[in-house]
Amino acid sequence: MYCGDSRGTDIDHFEPIKLSPFRTFDWMNHLLACSCCNSNAKRELFPVDSAGAPLLIDPTMDDPFDHLRLILSTGTYRWNTPKGQATIEVFQLNRADLRRGRELAFPRCQAMLRDYLRLQNSGNGRDAVKMLNALHEQPFADVLHAMYRTMTNPGADIVLGGPEVLEALHVSRP
Repeated sequence: MYCGDSRGTDIDHFEPIKLSPFRTFDWMNHLLACSCCNSNAKRELFPVDSAGAPLLIDPTMDDPFDHLRLILSTGTYRWNTPKGQATIEVFQLNRADLRRGRELAFPRCQAMLRDYLRLQNSGNGRDAVKMLNALHEQPFADVLHAMYRTMTNPGADIVLGGPEVLEALHVSRP
C-alpha cells in the first residue's frame, strides 16, 4: 500500500484507466490501496516527467525507501528524489492521521523489539517468534522497515531508542 497503513480495501490501477486503458486488466497494474489513497488522494492523478516516465513510486518496481525518508520521531516523510516528492504530494503521505499513526507506531515497535530481545535472551524462543511475527504484522509496518534501514547509520542507537533496540534489530533482521 502507498501510505503504509493496514486498511487496504481498494484495488488501485497504478496507471489510471483513463490514461492507459490497455492496462485495465494488467495484474501488475492492480495494487492494494486504502480508500483514502485511492479515491480521495490519487484519483486519476498520474504525474510524469518530461520524458513521460511515471513520477509516482511503483511499489512493484521501486524500493520506496530509495525515494523517501521517514523521520521516525515525527512520523513525517521527506523526499530524496522527484519520485518521492510526487508520491508524498499525490498520496498525501503526511496527512495528520498517517503522521500520528507512524508517530505512535515508533514507540510501539521499540517496546516490542525490547520484549522480543528479552524473550530471545531468556531462552523463550517460541514466544520470541510470536512477538516478532506480531511486530511485523502491526499497522504502519513502514516504521519498522525504516528502523531496519536506520540501524547501520552513525548514532543509530540514539535515534532508535538505545542499544537494546539496536541489538534487537540486528538479531531479528529478516
